[in-house]
Formats: sequence, structure tokens, C-alpha cells
Amino acid sequence: MNSQYNILYLSFNYLYYMRSFLNCCILSILFFIMGGCKKTTTTTPVVVTPVVNPPVTIVPQLIDPATLKGSLVFQSNFEPPCAVVPINATTDRITGKDALLGSSNDWDALEGNVLSTRPYFNYNGGDLNKRFAKISVDPVNASNKVLHYSINDSWTETGGGVKARVQYEFYGIKSAYKEYYQSVRIFLPDEFSLLRKYPNTIKWLTIVEIWNNITWSQTVPNRYRLTLGIGKLIPTEDDLHFIIDAQDCLLNPDGSQQYTTLWSESGAKSAVPIGKWFTLEYYFKEGNAKNGRFYMTIEPDGGKKEMIFDITNFTQNSTDTGPDGVTHFNPMKMYTSKELIAYLKQQGKSLNIYWDDFKLWKK
Repeated sequence: MNSQYNILYLSFNYLYYMRSFLNCCILSILFFIMGGCKKTTTTTPVVVTPVVNPPVTIVPQLIDPATLKGSLVFQSNFEPPCAVVPINATTDRITGKDALLGSSNDWDALEGNVLSTRPYFNYNGGDLNKRFAKISVDPVNASNKVLHYSINDSWTETGGGVKARVQYEFYGIKSAYKEYYQSVRIFLPDEFSLLRKYPNTIKWLTIVEIWNNITWSQTVPNRYRLTLGIGKLIPTEDDLHFIIDAQDCLLNPDGSQQYTTLWSESGAKSAVPIGKWFTLEYYFKEGNAKNGRFYMTIEPDGGKKEMIFDITNFTQNSTDTGPDGVTHFNPMKMYTSKELIAYLKQQGKSLNIYWDDFKLWKK
């Protein structure tokens, strides 16, 4: 019994001393670690480069036009018996019912059916020696008829400014458009290549203009315009690009206009096609900075459709709390400065645009 007791006694003592020994070892290790940590604070810290995920590139997506078009309002391929005829010395109109199309194709029926006023070509001055709109032969396909705009000089317009314009005025829309879609084929001949060397930027060569609301009437509030054009972004030689801007307008009592730009963009990634037909389509939706929309594509003949603009921003006056739709716009326009026309004239050239296959839908 005593021997067993002694054995147990010795075993407990052994365990006790072993526990003390282990505690000392653990404390020594902790002191060593703490001392080591303390020393590292006096040295240069190690820089760890975080892993950064690459930025996500969002590729703009083309939209199916069928989801934007709505119902067809009008269409024309400018084929016989369509013709441009004079109204007076400074305005012309287009007449006739396009024989190759089965519906919504009568220029004369626009007044009364769609518009409250007669649509016409407005030059605001000049004469046939300086500008015209007429039905011509397609510069690429002699069996096709197209609408041809041409300007070879500038003139003093009503109001005193020296400018150059040919524009079709689709004015007095009876059922104002809050959303609409336009398609038209365009051909820009070789003189547009000369504009690549124009010795300045080009900020003013309008091809479409949308008024919401018109800017020339004292009785119309909340004036606004959206301008789509062709531009050159730098003063040295460069490709031409589509440009667009939106502006509020203040009409002064004397009739002068003061514009405030709300936004502007350029299709800088895509050169404007020259010397080949391309289809330009755009969708307009009236709205404020959060829900206004302008979407535009081009598709060169034989090429792929490309999105040029998809803009969400003001497509109405920025202070208008009750917008009521577009009643005036220029679907086919050529409007520019005397300086640009003079530059071409010095080289024996005029400014020309050809149009074909015009179509208009509303939602």
C-alpha cells in the first residue's frame, strides 16, 4: 500500500513539474514573439500590392428597331411621279405619290392628314443659282431617283445673317410626337473628303433639327432644339464625325435668340461614310434628364449596322414641367456657315447631299 502511494505521489509531482516547465516554455515563446513583433515596427513595412480586378467594359448593344418604330406615318423613295415644284421665289414643295410604295406615300396628302400646314423646302433667301432641292438621278445607280440638295454660295437671309441652307420643314404636326423614329439613306459625295482638310473645326453642318418647342414664336414657352450634324473635332486634317447637341432657347423681345447648351456629344469613334450610301436611323423620346432619349445608328451599304449615339438626357426644355410633344422638325436638312461654303467654292466645289428611302414612324 505504501509503495503504491509512493508511486502515485511521485507521479503527481512529476506531472506538476512538467506542467510548470511547459508553462515556462509557453511564456518564453510568447515573450519572444512579442519582442519580435515590437522590433518589426522599427523596420520598413512590407508593401503588399492588392489584387485589382480589371474594369468591366460594357459594350453598347444595338436595339431591334421593331421595338422603337411604332406605326408608319409616311414613306417615299422619291420615285416618279414625285417632283419638286416652286411655291414662290424662296420656297419649293414636293408633290406626287410614290408609285413603288403601296401606302402612306402621298406627299400632297401630308397636309390635312398629318400636318396642319403644307410642308415645304425652305431656303430663307438665295436663288436657283446658289441652292436647290430637286429629284435627281442617284450618283451610284442611274436607274434610281433620289432627293438632291445642293449649295454653291451663301446669301443674306431674312434677319440679316449670311448663311446657307436647304431644309425640309415638317411643321404643324397635328398629333404631337412624344416618341418617333426616322430612317433615311444618305450619300455624301467626294467634296466631303475636302472638308477633312478644312482649316478649322466644323461645329455647324446640320442634317436634322428637332424643335421642342419652336424658338421663333413669342407665344410659345419652353423653347428647345436638338441639332444633329456632321463635324470635324480638331482644326487639322481629320475624319468627319457625327455631332449632336441640345439647347434651351430664350427668345428676346426684339426677336433675337439666346441658346444655352444642355448637353453635347460626338460620335468620335466612327467616321462619317463618304462616297457610299448609308442608312441613318434615329429614335427620339421626349423627356427630362432621366428619361429623355436619343438613339441613332448608321449602316453603310455592304457593311454592319453601328450605334453612334444612345443618349439619356433632356429632349425637351429643361424647365418644362408639362411637355406636350414635338410639332416641328427638319428630317432632311443641309445648313451651314458662309465660311464652309466659301472654302469649297475656292476649290471649285459645291456642297451636296443626296437622300433616299425616307420613312417616318410614331409611337
